[in-house]
This record gives sequence, C-alpha cells and structure tokens, in this order.
Amino acid sequence: MKIICIGRNYVAHAKELNNPIPEKPVFFMKPDTALLPPHNPFFYPDFSNDVHYEAELVLKINKNGRHIAEKFAHKYYNELSVGIDFTARDLQADCKKKGLPWEIAKAFDFSAPVGNFKSINTFENTSNIPFGLKINGDLRQQGNSSNMIFSFDRIIAYVSQFVTLRSGDLIFTGTPEGVGPAQREDYFELFLADEKVLDFKVK
Repeated sequence: MKIICIGRNYVAHAKELNNPIPEKPVFFMKPDTALLPPHNPFFYPDFSNDVHYEAELVLKINKNGRHIAEKFAHKYYNELSVGIDFTARDLQADCKKKGLPWEIAKAFDFSAPVGNFKSINTFENTSNIPFGLKINGDLRQQGNSSNMIFSFDRIIAYVSQFVTLRSGDLIFTGTPEGVGPAQREDYFELFLADEKVLDFKVK
C-alpha cells in the first residue's frame, strides 16, 4: 500500500503558510513505513528540531483503479478516519530554499499516525464531515470536509490520472488552519465528528 497526501487543500491553511491557492490538487507520497503502529507513541526524530502536526481526514481506497472519472470516484472508497501528517518543518524549509524535493521532511518513519476507520455510511453527507485535534486537552485544529478546496471525488479523479490506486491505499486529504509544533510529552487525541479515533503521546 501507499500513502498519498494532498497539500494546500484548505484556503486558511494555505494562507497561514503564505502559499498560493492551488488551481489543481497538489500531492506527494509517503511510504507504508510512515504509518505509526497501533498503541505506539510517536518518537520525536533526532534529525529535526521543528516537527509540526497537520490533522487530516484520511480516505481508504477499497478497489483498484486508474483514470477514474470524478462521477465514479465515490465507488473507490467506503471508509475514512483522521490522521496526522507530521512534517519536519526545518528540513522542509531548507529543501525548498535549495529547490530540492522534500520527502525527507514528510516521508520519514512513523510520520503518519492514522486512527480507526469508520464506514462512510456513518455520515449523511461526505461534504459535511467534521474532525478535530486536541493536544493536552486543548482543541488545536478543527476542520470540516465542506471547507476543502478539492472534494474527495475530485482528489481521486485527479490523482488516478497519474498514479494507479490500489485497495488499501490511504489518501490524506489536507489540513485546515492551526498547524503548529509538536513537543515531547504532548498527548494527541484525534476526533472524527464526536468520536475519538486515535490517541498517542509524543516521546
């Protein structure tokens, strides 16, 4: 399986990082080794001093497909959850400054914790799915699929033009505003609607 991540999919987040609003989905990838094993803490990597959290809705692809038409895209996922796209912001900034790829800042081991998946049928409307992140009991990020620039179906249609989607692949759909640095001993709680789907500590 592979992890596909959509960048700059919320206007407010793009603005908070001084990035332009994209006209097409922007995506990058993480390997399967980026998944955080269940019940494990996230160990702060020794190669960075500025790891940021980005809470995102995560789709699980349920069948293979390529060149998927947007009108059929809803048939390619039936579960979703919430995850964190951890980013070594200092490494990313250095790579950007030098015009280099920045997988080193995004694709490192255990940089993609993901919560328990829930059936898409749990929700009346996939265009109105709330989610949130609490750190040490404080609400740090709050988002809703209604605020995404590109919908789930648009993302799947676009990405599948370039990369074949396979059953079990995960798509991180972008983060809302409120990203910030993680600290050792932080306690993370991820919520899909009102249900907690994942919690872990930073060590």
